[in-house]
Amino acid sequence: MERITISLDADLAAEFDKLIAERGYRNRSEAVRDLLRAHLEQARQKRGDASHCVASLSYVYNHHQRDLAERLTALQHGQHDLTVATLHAHLDHENCLESVILRGPTAAVRGFSDALIAERGVRHGQLNLIDVEVDAGREHHHGYKPAGRSHGHVHLKPKT
Repeated sequence: MERITISLDADLAAEFDKLIAERGYRNRSEAVRDLLRAHLEQARQKRGDASHCVASLSYVYNHHQRDLAERLTALQHGQHDLTVATLHAHLDHENCLESVILRGPTAAVRGFSDALIAERGVRHGQLNLIDVEVDAGREHHHGYKPAGRSHGHVHLKPKT
């Protein structure tokens, strides 16, 4: 771990300490690390450096909208290679909330998310995307593995 020192004026330091308390950080270092990670993530995505990602797509939709649930399911099945899991919750008699966990090439995840959010009847769509490094070449050992067999999956490591 590397140490850095920063200087802040009194007003900025007070605001920062207020934010730290509101978010429940134990110290300033943890808060600074999270702020840096978020900023670096945004910069990578803005530059288009994010080749692979994991993501959470959440959206609210009216399940009474004609054929909407079937269209959403068809979209997910059409991109089954990106879709890891889906959580479905009923909010009231008309509205449902779904959260879809995605992973894969960033452009494909964004394209899928944009298409799903654009469906008529979908509201409040939000994509939270995190860049990852794909580690497919290194052998990993997680307990029992028959001799000579790969464990059949890749590891996705957040970049920061």
